[in-house]
Amino acid sequence: MVTMTSPQPVPAQTVSALPQTAPAVPQSPSALPRYASSPPRTGVTGQAYRDLLALDAPCYVLREGTRVRTSGDQADVARVVAAGGQVLAAAGPRPATALGDGAFRAAHGVRYAYMAGAMANGIASAPMVAALARAGFLASFGAAGVLPARIDEALAAIVRDAAGAPFACNLIHSPSEAALEAATIDACLRHGVTTLEASAFVEPTAQLVRYRLAGLRRGRDGRVEATHRVVGKVSRAEVAERFLRPAPEALVRDLLAAGVVTADQAALAREVPLADDLSAEADSGGHTDRRPLTVLLPELLALAERLRREQGARHAVRVGAAGGLGTPAAVAAAFALGAAYVVTGSVNQATVEADQSAITKRLLGATGVADTAMAPSADMFELGVEVQVLRRGTLFPGRARTLYELYRAHDGVDALPADVRANLEAKVFRRSLDDVWADCVEFFTRRDPDQIIRAQGDPRRRMALIFRWYLGRSSGWSIAGEPDRAADYQVWCGPAMGAFNSWVAGTYLAEVGNRQVADVAAHLMTGAAFHERAAALRAAGARLPASATTYIPTAPLLGQG
Repeated sequence: MVTMTSPQPVPAQTVSALPQTAPAVPQSPSALPRYASSPPRTGVTGQAYRDLLALDAPCYVLREGTRVRTSGDQADVARVVAAGGQVLAAAGPRPATALGDGAFRAAHGVRYAYMAGAMANGIASAPMVAALARAGFLASFGAAGVLPARIDEALAAIVRDAAGAPFACNLIHSPSEAALEAATIDACLRHGVTTLEASAFVEPTAQLVRYRLAGLRRGRDGRVEATHRVVGKVSRAEVAERFLRPAPEALVRDLLAAGVVTADQAALAREVPLADDLSAEADSGGHTDRRPLTVLLPELLALAERLRREQGARHAVRVGAAGGLGTPAAVAAAFALGAAYVVTGSVNQATVEADQSAITKRLLGATGVADTAMAPSADMFELGVEVQVLRRGTLFPGRARTLYELYRAHDGVDALPADVRANLEAKVFRRSLDDVWADCVEFFTRRDPDQIIRAQGDPRRRMALIFRWYLGRSSGWSIAGEPDRAADYQVWCGPAMGAFNSWVAGTYLAEVGNRQVADVAAHLMTGAAFHERAAALRAAGARLPASATTYIPTAPLLGQG
């Protein structure tokens, strides 16, 4: 009987005498580097590609006389061996639904260990979340920066359209807008949202802990059950540790004293970590420390295991990979590093379901891996926190940095030099700063009145709110596709977008109008399984032409239902 692996080490073998790299492909009009636009179809190389792509069947590398080829047919393998041939390497079946940690899939009720992370201002829209949920992926609604009434409407729409499939909602840490955090949690509890994606947190907050504790109960087997799952998105070990430990006692006591949680829930909080899953956020769009995934993910995996042993838990908190995942090869690499699941973001912003303007989607579709920059964030402007944004086709990054430098250098807008203020009003704000302040008063009176109260006697806080007006509006101009504000578009984007564009160049997914979000996810996961099988053959000593081991999306994998 043919075994799945060679019984002894074998020297590297060449599957065919064909060239070892794909033929050169002319550069696309956008000058983006690109992969082959179609897989090999003929000869030994084409057969190798098809055998690797048959994910539900094994793939063997055979030596038959002087000829080396692949096969997925066990009867064919048996015939070759019986005739004196050899099995040089083999890769077992590997469907896309088997990638990652099965516990993640079971806990969240999904088919794939794949999560579409939230994109603020509702860019990760209700239609996007519902489409992914129906297809068996976990997706998070982009609640950050969205008014409570709209969050409520979006969650209701997802519940209606997801056909009972689970989904998540994002809670972004808003140190200057505590009321908004509370309103987001209220909406999640009201609509029965079972998973919360917590992002940009430095310390746990009362609202995050409130959500976690409200879902705790003692199971029939005596173990604590958490019906409210938390996925923490982090990029530093010290922040990760706060999610890997139980909720802070002080916050739990305050919630109990306020009557927000029960005594039983407060007691159970000591027995479980704050999070069920931890997303290691590497070089992503939006909030990011731009840390390499190959450094961050192993560090957090080791930390999770250390704390599991320290706490005597049966299982460690699952750790997934986020940031920089725009191709199947990158997704496969994340799983190879030990990721329990993967998280995508930037690539989803250019899909049909994203609540992003057509003009911005076209900009994203032409983005290269080096077309991003860091700029001050609107939600944490005063703290100097930055976000990764698109720099191609927009002046936003430079203008935003200028505003932050002025904030640090002056005590208020009235202290700005006259020429500087005039330039800001003419070129950046395009209106007087007094009118901008009036807009701020109107906006925060509806959203968080305490902001205005605190700014009345504090010129620097007033200046921060005025400058945040530009930072906040800039993403809104992008989403709305305001043509006269194209130079000021703030588009959160990481290098994964450029990598994705290079991968799909020349295929049907090159056109952003063809990018259905669930189909993109299916191709990334299918391609990752394909690349994982190719890697298994390479690890066994086989060498295959690059054109046979590069997954190419040729047609939609999922229906548009």
